[in-house]
Order: sequence, then C-alpha cells, then structure tokens
Amino acid sequence: MKNVEGVTSYSTVSSLQKLIESKRFEWTITALIIINALIMGMQTNQTLQLEIGSLLHALDQALLITFTVEIAARLFVYRKKFFTDPWSLFDSTIIFIAWLPATGGLSVLRALRILRVLRLVSVVPSLRNVVTGLISALPGMGSIVMLLTLVFYVFAVMGTNLFSDAFPQWFGSLSKTAYTLFQIMTLESWSMGIVRPVMELYPYAWLFFVIFIVCTTFTVLNLFIGIIVSAMSAEGDTAAATERESLKQNQQAMLEQIILLREEIANQKHREDTSSTHD
Repeated sequence: MKNVEGVTSYSTVSSLQKLIESKRFEWTITALIIINALIMGMQTNQTLQLEIGSLLHALDQALLITFTVEIAARLFVYRKKFFTDPWSLFDSTIIFIAWLPATGGLSVLRALRILRVLRLVSVVPSLRNVVTGLISALPGMGSIVMLLTLVFYVFAVMGTNLFSDAFPQWFGSLSKTAYTLFQIMTLESWSMGIVRPVMELYPYAWLFFVIFIVCTTFTVLNLFIGIIVSAMSAEGDTAAATERESLKQNQQAMLEQIILLREEIANQKHREDTSSTHD
C-alpha cells in the first residue's frame, strides 16, 4: 500500500513539475503579471476607482491568490531546492509583501504592491540573464566607483576654492559643489545653466569644467558600460555553454538508446534465426 502511495505521490509531483516548467505555464504567468500591473495602474485613477473600484480590487486579490498558489506549487515540487534558488526567494518575498496589511502604520506597503511587476524578471529568461549579468558586474564596478569618488572629491575641493565666493548657490560648500558637478557630469544644462555664467567672471573656467567632463562623463562612465557589457557577454557565453553541454548530453543519451535498440533488434533477429534453424 505504501509503495502505491509513493508511486502516486511521485507521479503527482512529476506531472506538476512538467506543468510548472512548460512554456505555456510560463507565458500564462507572464500575462497575468502584466494584467496585474495594468490593474494596479488603473487603481491609481480616481475616476476608475469610483466607477469600478470594487471590481479592480476583486481582480487584484484573485491574481494575488493565483500567484500564491503558484509559489506553493513550486515549493511542493522543488522542496529544499526551492530555498536555494535566489529567484524563488525573490518571488516569495514579493508575494509575502503583497499579503501584508496596507493600513495604519503599514500603509506605505500599499505602494510596494507594484513590486509584483518585478516578477517579470524572474519569469522571463532573457530578463533574468540581464539581471544576472549586472550582478556579476558589481565586483568590477567597485573599483570604478572608488575612482569616480576620488575624482569627484578632488574636483569638488578645487571648485569650492575657485568659485565659492562668486557663486555660493552652486559652489558655496563641498556638498553644493559635489551636487553641481554631478549635474554637469550628466550634461544637464551644464553649459548655459552653469558654466557660461561662471565664465563671465572667470574666462578660463571652461578649462576646469571640460577636464572634469572628460574625466568623468567620457572616461569613467564609459568604463562602467564596458564592465557591464563584458559581464553580460560572459553571462551569455556561460548560458550558451550550458545549453551546448545539455544538448550534448541529450544527444549522447539518444545515441546510447539507439545502440541498445540496435543490439536488441540484432539479438531478436539472432533468436529468430536460431529458432528457425532448429525447426
């Protein structure tokens, strides 16, 4: 009796796993996440809230229950492996936050419901690869951040000393100068808004700002991009290598099955020939 129950349980888990890992299930969950995002966007519209607010709330709760059942099914299938998968923990955290009461002191959590949209990252493989590439680039970005911080500090001290008296609103303190330099680094109104007014009193100030832009915007930030592109390329190569290895293993398994089948056919033919000879 126990063996029958064990076989039945294994069959249930296997069937459920096939369903969860199927493309149809993946695209269904993706569609529901997008629909949920649209519903939460509609709930911010006061007119729609007055007209169909109860319907939107009911749909939102139904989708939340659906996502919870999905997480429970994955936990049932994968058991301990579920807790070793970062994406599964990410999904579980988002769903847990969505169930927290959004009233009283926890009303701020109501705004966090939109985090459910981020589940698209864990559901869509291409988005997962992008995020994985960005995470793998973080160690290399640390040294770039330190270099950028050093450059900012040097230019902030110089800018405060040079321009604080004439332009205290932009360079009156180290923090104000750093914020002004950040605006210049983003190239947001840097010329007409800041540099040209400064150049009316300090004609050679352009040299300071041009050197700063070259050192930050055109050099250091491009290093960021280079590291990210390199990390994502490496992640793509790893994924491709894994896929090739999986394909190779599948081909090897198929080849072994074909060899066994040929041997079985040969043995069967040999037995038939032997039987006909004896007859």
